Amino acid sequence: MLSLLWFATGIVPAFPVPTWPHGNKDIQSTLASIEERLKDLVANEKYGTTSFSVQLTSNTESLWTQFHTARKFNESRPGDRHVDGDSVYRIASISKLFTTLGLLYQHDAGNVSLDDPISKYIPKLSGDLPWDDITLRILASQLSGIPRETVQSDIINLVEDPTAFGLPPVSRDGLPTCDEYSGFERPCNWTDILDALSKFQPIFAPNQKSTYSNAAFELIGLVLEKVSGEKYEDYIQHAIFDPLGMKSSTFKTPSDKHAVIPSGETYWGINEGSQNPTGGIYSTASDMTKFVRYIMTHFNTLATGVNWLMPASPSGGIYNFYGMPFEIFRTDKLLEDSARPVTFVTKGGGLPAYSSKVIVMPEYGLGLTVLVGGEADLLDEIIEIVTVDLLRAVEKIIWKEVEEVYSGVYTAIDPSLNSTLVLSASPSTGLIINSWISNSTVVYSDSATKKDNPIMNILTGSTESDEDEDQEPPVRLQLSPTLLYKNESAQQGQIWMLTASYARDGKQRKVWDDDCTADVDSGGAYAGISITKGVFWLEDEVLELPGWRVKTKRTGSKGGKSPAFFKQDL
Repeated sequence: MLSLLWFATGIVPAFPVPTWPHGNKDIQSTLASIEERLKDLVANEKYGTTSFSVQLTSNTESLWTQFHTARKFNESRPGDRHVDGDSVYRIASISKLFTTLGLLYQHDAGNVSLDDPISKYIPKLSGDLPWDDITLRILASQLSGIPRETVQSDIINLVEDPTAFGLPPVSRDGLPTCDEYSGFERPCNWTDILDALSKFQPIFAPNQKSTYSNAAFELIGLVLEKVSGEKYEDYIQHAIFDPLGMKSSTFKTPSDKHAVIPSGETYWGINEGSQNPTGGIYSTASDMTKFVRYIMTHFNTLATGVNWLMPASPSGGIYNFYGMPFEIFRTDKLLEDSARPVTFVTKGGGLPAYSSKVIVMPEYGLGLTVLVGGEADLLDEIIEIVTVDLLRAVEKIIWKEVEEVYSGVYTAIDPSLNSTLVLSASPSTGLIINSWISNSTVVYSDSATKKDNPIMNILTGSTESDEDEDQEPPVRLQLSPTLLYKNESAQQGQIWMLTASYARDGKQRKVWDDDCTADVDSGGAYAGISITKGVFWLEDEVLELPGWRVKTKRTGSKGGKSPAFFKQDL
């Protein structure tokens, strides 16, 4: 356990988003080790009928692939005997991402508003659900409060004799006649879906609490049909599949040539009809990697006012959130040398014999696609191995780069100024200021408290009385990137913000000690210019402090280190 934990660490970015050139030796050695672990994993007889396709990508290119073909095939329909990146799986609920992206496109085009009620576009909606209060945004964010399913997961279809499990005898009169109610012989149409929804009661009031709903995305699919004038499947094809070059992605059952069809009961070939918007897509790891890369590079520019990777509501666990409709997981258990939480923005999917997940790791500039055909447990085991081993190794690579690119002694370029900063970096501290002299005045030292310099009151945002200051732990000054540039077009002049935090000594804390919003901008300014903003001009090894009216240059650096590792070229 770390002896010191710091408030600001992990709430704001710790480093600029790195680039990952293909063939990076440090990362390749870790990936080779992961490959061996995966081989050992699937050697288990439990996974003899299971295949998988895994691909890792940076913001710009695929970095690594790993595939496994089941040792035992489906005897009647063996499908693809050599699984690779072009092997086709059902991706189930990952289809919701495509439906939501289509909705964002329509919102950006002005054809819909995310804050319009669903009843505006589907006036035929009826029953006890509060349709006028359920907006498109609420539907896409799993906050509608409507039931999970319309025509699936009914026990009457799943067991031969429900009364044997203590349920009373019931009639099938009035039940749907499509999808599982028809033995999957007839897919549901929109009339079936709307009729089923008219009989439901709400789980929650709209926007009260998140709960997963497949039905919500069926409705969004119908909205897309109405505003685009096309069938939902055709719209997704020309709006998303075609522009992204996803040539193997489809709603129609592909040929068996590249199909992953595990032994036993599968969902291959079942037409989901009007449930396609919630789970009907067939795709490949190669296609999904293109899609993940598109998300990574466009998530904040798809529609005005929308950051697609942001959470919309907390979920049941303290580490989990729903997005629109991402499933977001934050954990502080992953990193070995830091208590900083790591965020995984994910979307999973599951159908009989198919399990899948896409994962965006925004702070690392990495994305992962995992498609599994066969035993569902393999999905979680692959994800645990790949993400934990990979990110622990990546952290070491990144902090070595941060140390070489940013750490050092910075002295004023103007020789008439006695101004010096000493910066260092490590996984446990982030990029910090060890000492700081400005105009011959000590602004900060690593044992500084607020009473050492009144400016610390501004940096910490504190209003505590002087009586408390003797009891205060030392203040730490940490630099956090904003991911913005002073010259955006040339991506030069990285803008960082100075945040102040207090040490935690590992002692038992009060409950409310964890209440920390960790604002990046303390509001401190001098003559109208922020005193907490710094600009790194990496090519010249210069750190500019606009509020302090000084430019400093790194001296005694190791030299020759290119800053390109932290420069995106998208």
